[in-house]
Amino acid sequence: MLHLGTIVPRNARYRPDHLGVVFEEHRLDWRKFDAHVRRVADALISLGLRKGDALALVLPNCLELMELYWAAARTGIVVVPLSSLLRGAGLLALLRDSGARAVIATRASVEVLGEVRGDLPAIPAERWLLTDDATTPGYGHYAALVSAAAGVSPVAPLDRDDPYNIIYSSGTTGLPKGIVHTHAIRALYASTFTAAFRMTPESVVMHAGSLIFNGALVFFFPAFFLGARFVLLRKFDAAEFLAAIQREQVTHLMLVPSQIAALLDTPGCTREALASVQGLCSVGAPLPVEHKARLRAVAPGALYELYGLSEGFVTILDRTDYERRMGSVGTPTYFNEMRIVGEDGRDLPPGEVGEIAGRGPLMMPGYHGRPDLTAEAIRDGWLYTGDLGYADEEGFLFLVDRKKDLIISGGVNVYPKDIEEVLAQHPAVREAAVFGVPHQKWGEASVAAVILKAGGTATADELRAWTNARVAARYQQLSEVVLMEDFPRSSAGKTLKRVMREPYWAGRSSRI
Repeated sequence: MLHLGTIVPRNARYRPDHLGVVFEEHRLDWRKFDAHVRRVADALISLGLRKGDALALVLPNCLELMELYWAAARTGIVVVPLSSLLRGAGLLALLRDSGARAVIATRASVEVLGEVRGDLPAIPAERWLLTDDATTPGYGHYAALVSAAAGVSPVAPLDRDDPYNIIYSSGTTGLPKGIVHTHAIRALYASTFTAAFRMTPESVVMHAGSLIFNGALVFFFPAFFLGARFVLLRKFDAAEFLAAIQREQVTHLMLVPSQIAALLDTPGCTREALASVQGLCSVGAPLPVEHKARLRAVAPGALYELYGLSEGFVTILDRTDYERRMGSVGTPTYFNEMRIVGEDGRDLPPGEVGEIAGRGPLMMPGYHGRPDLTAEAIRDGWLYTGDLGYADEEGFLFLVDRKKDLIISGGVNVYPKDIEEVLAQHPAVREAAVFGVPHQKWGEASVAAVILKAGGTATADELRAWTNARVAARYQQLSEVVLMEDFPRSSAGKTLKRVMREPYWAGRSSRI
């Protein structure tokens, strides 16, 4: 049977005493974790949920979230992980779009859930459950339901093409879309990324970003597939993350660029502190070369970079290629193919910038309920990414920028990533995000939002002058620098440039 429901029972049979799951005070071997998952699966069935029903999880990182992921795999229920930051109309839209038949959340979400429950009459009262509160009127108690379950139901008969999840895109460029992944696709996540990142059953894999983010599952599924140890932190705190690496002797970890920037600026982030790390992967957005160089000093021989879409195309810069291809995001992973396509639909030669398209067995069957959007994204079997890049003579991919982030100033293409790379070299800058704003003369001009390092003292004007003196061309010069405490981010930790652009475009204001 090629489906995910067999993985945890297999670990319980062949590695019962091996420490499998760690979350805060919980340290469960595979026998105990399997018993938890069995009870959760029976609890879901007792609610009347069946194969193919959508289960919405509005949960932060917690033990319950991991249990529910694997209980869904066991029963054929389709898991729909949603951000606990969603509010009102945004949450209602995704619950409706997914066709959710039940919702599990925490007490912290009760006020938000109360705003939408009346608009979802198809979900009965007993299927609104809280994981951490038994006294809220009108809500079921998840823990009590699980405790009462016997945990004896067998693994449901499932097929490789049965849907496992609906993952909503992070919405960096617009409204989220429901990406469907099957059991076969997630099984290939397990085997493909196990090989790509050289994991073994003795690996210790840790994650602190949101587990509802598809990128998190790139390490999640291999760890469980192998019966390795998976350590989940409730949230990312750079100092605690560093301490946990040493405490658990972590071998594999994945971070988004903003987390990497924070980790590098944490006292004690040294080669000795990261000595156990065999694989450190950057994911979610391009990592500035400046940060790559700093990482190389503290984690030599361990660095990977992954570029990919939740829809199902992935390239990986392998740790053995890092030195000679530091500016690249690697090559298509196993069984994936890539094209660089021009505006006229023709394949472009090495070195020419075009839209990145890819295909392979990780590709989604489509967007949930949106055949129109599926047809836009997948054409003639190829997934068109909306990202711009070029391949070199050896087939290594170099990202240029998102097509929608491209700035056209005076008829010239300006790629924000090029300017961000320059800003990243300033000693006071921790993160930078460049985006286009309206300009009366040039059509668009470039603005940089900047987060300073702790103790950084540069002013906006100083950063603007410093950057404009160092960019490669006059048309790359910044019209403005804005200092910020933090950027608006998706639940995945991705920077939301569209949110920073909106005030400028709403008023169509012109800049100098």
